[in-house]
Amino acid sequence: MDKVMKSADISAERILEWGEERKIDTCFERAEKLKPCPIGETGACCKVCHMGPCRLVGKNAEEEGRGVCGAQLPTIAARNLVRMIAGGTAAHSDHARDMAMTLLAAATGEAKDFKITDVKKLYRVADIIGIEFEGRPVNDVAKDVALKFIEDFGRQNGEINYAKRAPKKTLERWRKWGIVPRGIDREVVEAMHRTSVGVDHDPDHLLTHGLKTALADGWGGCMVSTDITDILFGTPRPVKAEASFGIFKEDEVNLVVHGHEPTLAEIIVDVTYDPKIIEYAKSRGAKGINLGGMCCTANEVLMRHGIPTAGGFTNQELGIMTGLVDALTVDVQCIMPAIAELSKKFHTKIITTSRKAMIPGAVHVEYDEHNAREIAEKIVRMAIDNYPNRTKQGSHITDKFPVIAGFSHEYIEYMQGGRWRGSFRPLNDAIMAGRIRGVVGLAGCDNPRVPSQGLHRYLAIELIKNDVLIVSTGCGSAACGTAGYLTPEMALENAGPGLREVCEAIGIPPILHLGACVDNSRILTIATAMAAEGGLSDEIGGMPAVGIAPEWMSEKAIAIGCYFAASGVPVIFGGESPVGASKEVTKIMTEVWFERFMGALHFEPDPEKMLAMTLDYIDKARANLKLRKYEPGKFGAERVLMDMAARREIERAAAPHAGVGGINESEN
Repeated sequence: MDKVMKSADISAERILEWGEERKIDTCFERAEKLKPCPIGETGACCKVCHMGPCRLVGKNAEEEGRGVCGAQLPTIAARNLVRMIAGGTAAHSDHARDMAMTLLAAATGEAKDFKITDVKKLYRVADIIGIEFEGRPVNDVAKDVALKFIEDFGRQNGEINYAKRAPKKTLERWRKWGIVPRGIDREVVEAMHRTSVGVDHDPDHLLTHGLKTALADGWGGCMVSTDITDILFGTPRPVKAEASFGIFKEDEVNLVVHGHEPTLAEIIVDVTYDPKIIEYAKSRGAKGINLGGMCCTANEVLMRHGIPTAGGFTNQELGIMTGLVDALTVDVQCIMPAIAELSKKFHTKIITTSRKAMIPGAVHVEYDEHNAREIAEKIVRMAIDNYPNRTKQGSHITDKFPVIAGFSHEYIEYMQGGRWRGSFRPLNDAIMAGRIRGVVGLAGCDNPRVPSQGLHRYLAIELIKNDVLIVSTGCGSAACGTAGYLTPEMALENAGPGLREVCEAIGIPPILHLGACVDNSRILTIATAMAAEGGLSDEIGGMPAVGIAPEWMSEKAIAIGCYFAASGVPVIFGGESPVGASKEVTKIMTEVWFERFMGALHFEPDPEKMLAMTLDYIDKARANLKLRKYEPGKFGAERVLMDMAARREIERAAAPHAGVGGINESEN
């Protein structure tokens, strides 16, 4: 009988086999030993008070089951989901709050190691939120933008600033159903209040507020964080990098940044290029310093600097098990506390940096944006000082794959027509003509309870074969990157004929890496731009687009899925449904949400059914929009899609009058 793989990543599987021989415990072994509670897994357990936990089970639990207080199963399942939305929104939005405070400190000069890198993006954001920028000092504009965003967290009434970015018709739907967020913290607190014992008991009412909270995440926290990160560190454009465990070097200091907040990581990138620090590394016997990433911090520095990535969530323990990581610095979110205990079997130093997150057994070096470089230098020197302690213990893996990443909203707009003619018209035309069947956002975590990264990879290949353009973020991007899927050559080898033609003309991969998990907000702004361009739907809802999180595990993923559903995108999650015990709640999230918002949230463990459901949604959307029926290799009339050479020729002609180059060239 063939061995069942724990990871679809061959390099990861080899490390796991090496670890099993030495009885090293990882999340994969723990997932085998610790089976999910079948009651809690389906949302049938309530533990919001000390009369419980109340577990509603049995053949007629939905109709007859009640907790001690009398709460019925649909209420309990809805409350559990809303609490997950609130937790995910709090995580993303607290991240965004820190970014806003850093922008403010940079603008006022208090955070001396940070500056406004992308002035063009700053002005674009200022214009959206109604701040005057013409003729004003850059830092004054940045201060006003930061303060305006900070208002979004504590606002008690009205609407968050970025609600106005949504298509008019989408916003009208939100207003009709009362789900436009007021303030980010306001909605999270109300979600926790409504779901506490004895408050809101109507499942539909609860879930409607859950959508309102989720929108505070997508059009608030995530979008704010993405834009501020671009303003401070530069809006991404394509860069070449590498992925998988082969990024680690035998003869250099290997330092890994892991977590989600990019500010310290950005300064660490700068420090590792400092000649004095490089000389210090050489004095300790190393040839240099090799910086790598893990999880979403990896995506942040990969997108802007080409820093290589070792992968996503399930790869963090395995990176240590290579025996080559001298220090792993972590901040917040998706960090396994197990890494501190595991590191004792190797020489790796685990360094926590956030005042919000400590791990027993790790070294704590607290980050403060006012002294960012000093702290970054301390961390890099700690990694260097640990290099001589490296032993040969470890599974040394050399596999790595090329990656092309850095596809921001702005660059996707640019690549379709150049600096002066950029738009989303070519993409819309390609969809209308049937060259591109539809678009899928492939995102979410990777999960040790399935062959990790396997569902991402299966869906990625099958979707592009069917002429579906993929935009990816977070650990979904990492899963594709460590498989070698993020290159233009991938289109030639695997994409359907229509998608391949589009990719060849523009010079892009069929899977566009958009960044970290907060950068799912880029998908929202891209969809909004497509709606504004015309020819498809005049709102996000109704487009031939689907979101998929095949291996999700985090509350953040639930918040993301719900803000896409509320925005009008059908969303499919892998695995068992966390509300599967309630038919009523399941119906609300699928049928009722689709009727109201043109979005839905499904849970489906079978990847083949996920694929079929996705293509069915896309084809029905095409039919409803009266677009040409999708037939592989048969295309309708469309505008000529210029290749990059043609766009460069236009830009050269325009250069004497209006500047040269691609997006943000003067700012980055």
